Amino acid sequence: MNYWLLKTEPETFGWDDQVKRGAKGEPWTGVRNFTARKHLKDMKKGDRGFFYHTGDEKQIVGVVEVIKESYRDPTDPKQVFVAVDVKALWPLKTPVTLAAVKADSRFKDMPLVKYSRLSVSPVTAAEWASICKMGGVKAD
Repeated sequence: MNYWLLKTEPETFGWDDQVKRGAKGEPWTGVRNFTARKHLKDMKKGDRGFFYHTGDEKQIVGVVEVIKESYRDPTDPKQVFVAVDVKALWPLKTPVTLAAVKADSRFKDMPLVKYSRLSVSPVTAAEWASICKMGGVKAD
């Protein structure tokens, strides 16, 4: 299993919206960055991801699972970019803020810290376990 971080603007589509989609999940569309596109293409069914609220919140709030691998993004008229479908698994008991991640030297090489504008990025198994612990949830 691989781990990811997916960013969203909570006022446009937030954790509560993801939860409401239930088992059918939601297409993760609208990504318009080639590095993020590569990460979407690398996602496999069953991979897990952190659901991250951007904007004023800047925090990881939940865990999602990839339920459909990459396909053409239906919101992209040029048919260059891809989407995946994800479903909500569980919220973090304690959201993990960007400030907390940046303050912890274990995460100094994490794309969330190094490439703050990247909307989809990989998370190592060690980073995953540490952030899950910080958020009060099991890493599995």
